[in-house]
Amino acid sequence: MVNQTKKKEKEIDKKAAENSLKNIINNPKIKSKIKEILEETEKFKKKVVDKFGDYILGITILPKSKDNKKEDSKKDDNKVRVLVLVDDSDSKKMSKEELESKLSLIIKKFAEETSKLIEPETLILSKLWQNCYDGDYEKLREIASSAIIYDKGMMSAIKIAEIHKTMVLQKFEKYIVSYVLAGSLVKGRATKNSDIDVWIVIDDTDVKRMSRAELKDKLRAIIIKMGLDAGEITGIRNKLNIQVYILTDFWDSLRDANPVIFTLLRDGVPFYDRGIFMPWKYLLKMGRIKPSIEAINIFKASGKEMLIRVKGKLRDIGTEDLYYAILTPAQAALMLYGLPPQDPRETAEMLREIFVKKEKLLEDKYVKTLEKVIQIRKDIEHGVRKEVTGKEIDEIYNEADKFLKRIDRLFSQVTKMREEEHMKEIYNTIVNVVRDALKTEGVEYAKEEDLLKEFQDKLINTGRIPKEKEEQFKKIIAWKKKYDNKTISKAEIEEAFKESQNFIKDIIEFVQRRRFLDIEQSKIRVKYGKGDVAEIILLEGEAVVYPNVKDKKKIWDIKISDGEFKDKKEINEDEASRILKEAKTTKKGINKKLIESVEKLFGDNAEIMLNY
Repeated sequence: MVNQTKKKEKEIDKKAAENSLKNIINNPKIKSKIKEILEETEKFKKKVVDKFGDYILGITILPKSKDNKKEDSKKDDNKVRVLVLVDDSDSKKMSKEELESKLSLIIKKFAEETSKLIEPETLILSKLWQNCYDGDYEKLREIASSAIIYDKGMMSAIKIAEIHKTMVLQKFEKYIVSYVLAGSLVKGRATKNSDIDVWIVIDDTDVKRMSRAELKDKLRAIIIKMGLDAGEITGIRNKLNIQVYILTDFWDSLRDANPVIFTLLRDGVPFYDRGIFMPWKYLLKMGRIKPSIEAINIFKASGKEMLIRVKGKLRDIGTEDLYYAILTPAQAALMLYGLPPQDPRETAEMLREIFVKKEKLLEDKYVKTLEKVIQIRKDIEHGVRKEVTGKEIDEIYNEADKFLKRIDRLFSQVTKMREEEHMKEIYNTIVNVVRDALKTEGVEYAKEEDLLKEFQDKLINTGRIPKEKEEQFKKIIAWKKKYDNKTISKAEIEEAFKESQNFIKDIIEFVQRRRFLDIEQSKIRVKYGKGDVAEIILLEGEAVVYPNVKDKKKIWDIKISDGEFKDKKEINEDEASRILKEAKTTKKGINKKLIESVEKLFGDNAEIMLNY
């Protein structure tokens, strides 16, 4: 049964390749030889895969190049371009350029032995990704229009992602900041069953007519539907796993050192970028985005790397390297504690205040080592000292080595301490956001021990929030208990942090949407004067009034007492946003006193509009 299924799939793939080939070949002479081309390319494919199977990610027939010179056009028209994509991620014995050159020669020889029709192109994966980093997407466009004849999953992933990207940009280009391929694919580990992870960042910095959550929801729904359409167009069975971020959320995650976002920045490949993703990627690589684990590790690792270089250097170089060898790990320790990078002159003082005196985690002799090296460098820089002896360099080197070993242990101590604080902080945040969500259903306050039951009764069982959030909440509670009992593993802690961030984000979005809907339901429109329209948002004990919906900058705040408007005052947009965020919406209807108040405010001819 399995063999029959594989045979059927192979026949379907062959048919798909034949149909794709008909679409990309324009030369009538070549078009009449499609079956022959497929047979020849099949032989060529077999030779290549038999020889380099572990390294070949895909083989595909490309459309005619747009860059052919006129004098070569006749020659090119009689050839079929075949791209061989090679995984070079494990290349260690030779440079990537050397690997590509050697493979190109062998693959070209295979083509010459097989058929005169085949013109091979060999491309290593790292070079394809580098093109994307440089903003050159021509090869992606060619693959999107190609006829795949061999694939481990990479070719089809590029094809469907490129087509989906084109559809998204045609519809929403002014909103799209970046379109990024991520996951196992970018490391060359794709299979035919791999999900195709793409991340899309939407610019929400100029959104005025709707909430940011609403913009994200609207665009996300359309973008995911486009993903399904791209699958239908290409006939590719892998599903696109689409993650949509609004730019402000993306920035918040970056600032808060969200590990998912840092992994995306580190490994992701931009298929489209408006100048946001790549600068962040390079800044992360440089260790300039702080405080992140990547940046901290760069600071920490730099010490040992520099210590290796110290021996044998001249006086100035030696003292300079020793200075940074212990200064940067000391700064990294303070960053891990939660402080920004310190000025070199303040680092030793802060190290003593925080880790020696306050937390009692470090012995003062190590701070004195740092102070000694800082002073030597300062004396040399200011000309107080003319030289440093070899004996002094050796002594400083040995002290620095001990310093770094002690800092390694300090990292473990601080990590454990911060872990405990982080767990408490995240759990308290979860308790607060769940209480906020319950408030939208009329539960003013729920005890911590009752939160799960109230969450199930008011939000899960009523269909307000998906069932999967209940399971997430249960797991988070279980992890908290295990943490309190000191029975939780390191892997479970990391998973708890990840799940908690997702849970918090989704519940906050739910609360924002409910708040937006409550505000919308509390609005009434009033027509008055010569056709002017006012908007009144009724809240508990007050109202926010826009006297003219065409001028949203003029705003009133009016108190409501016994159903009547009182104490009108003008406010600005920031004050209005604060009131709408903090005040409760009202469930009361429009009574006679309120109608009379509206008439006093806007005149006897004022009309309350329904469904306006």
